[in-house]
Amino acid sequence: MQKATVWVGMAVLAAALAGMGVVSARGKAIGGSYSEYKLKKKILLGGEGFWDYLIFDETANRVFITRGTRVVVVDAATGKVAGEIPNLHGIHGVALAPELGRGFVTNGDTATVTIFDLKTLAIIGEAPTGDHPDAIVYDEFSGRVFAMNGRGQSATAINAQTGKVEGTVPLGGKPEFVAADGKGHIYMNLEDKNEQAEVDTKAMKLNRTWPLVGCESPSALSMDRETRRLFAGCGNKMLVMVDAEAGKVMASAPIGDGVDSDGFDPSTKLVFSSNGEGTLTVLHEDSPSKLAVVQNVETQRGARTMALDTKTGDVYLVTAEFGPRPAATPDNPRPRPAIVRDSFVVLVYGR
Repeated sequence: MQKATVWVGMAVLAAALAGMGVVSARGKAIGGSYSEYKLKKKILLGGEGFWDYLIFDETANRVFITRGTRVVVVDAATGKVAGEIPNLHGIHGVALAPELGRGFVTNGDTATVTIFDLKTLAIIGEAPTGDHPDAIVYDEFSGRVFAMNGRGQSATAINAQTGKVEGTVPLGGKPEFVAADGKGHIYMNLEDKNEQAEVDTKAMKLNRTWPLVGCESPSALSMDRETRRLFAGCGNKMLVMVDAEAGKVMASAPIGDGVDSDGFDPSTKLVFSSNGEGTLTVLHEDSPSKLAVVQNVETQRGARTMALDTKTGDVYLVTAEFGPRPAATPDNPRPRPAIVRDSFVVLVYGR
């Protein structure tokens, strides 16, 4: 782990972290001192299957974890499995609409979104999407859920209350992660174009796209709604900060290899990048033109996706132990290594 504690009076470090004189709502100062992130809890869940995105439900204090054919729901307080949503089909992302009591899961294999009851976890509906839906977001402004269709290069708009499809937005590129600003726009990375796109959620139309300068194969995305800055995690081990109004990269900073999710904490202005190499990069949004790395936390190989509890500042990662990687074949040129049975874990990092 890289040590990132900063002492007042050390001129070199003070200069390096200039502009970080911020104290969070939880009383942890950035600039005067920085409380390091460390492993707080390791929850062994076991079971079989690969995983993709996870999301934290702050209303019910639960973590939703996608695992191939099911969603595993973990009680954050006890570390116990609170329930599962089974019989799904190559799932990727989960979106939550707490005020409606509903959740939404993308099924990549069947080009559908499964709708479930947030309280009982019972499946209550299904909606068709474009080809291979991946990331998904709930936009409270329009009352719609938007599923990002990777192969379809589009976004499917679903009425979150009725479960009916209301439109499809062509994106002109392969969408990855997506973020909503709460004011009628969603933003998504176009991974194959090294671009970002903005969609009007009421009109269901593509407003504009712009290049992500210095960012290759953008995957992860989160947003500071207050300053209207986007944080895109890139395949070339960089995280870029984008002015959503100007559609322009304003700053960048190095992260670990293999990022697939990132998260933003509005209380501390910290940005977290979960990297598959086995690190969690912690950055700080210093100013409109400055993004600073404050810590690189050693995690575990494969922990590439994350969920953030903004009430506590805790970061949830998932991974497992791996066996040897199989030999490549013409049908599968990049085979995944086998997962060691019952080694799947949730790693909780905090201060």
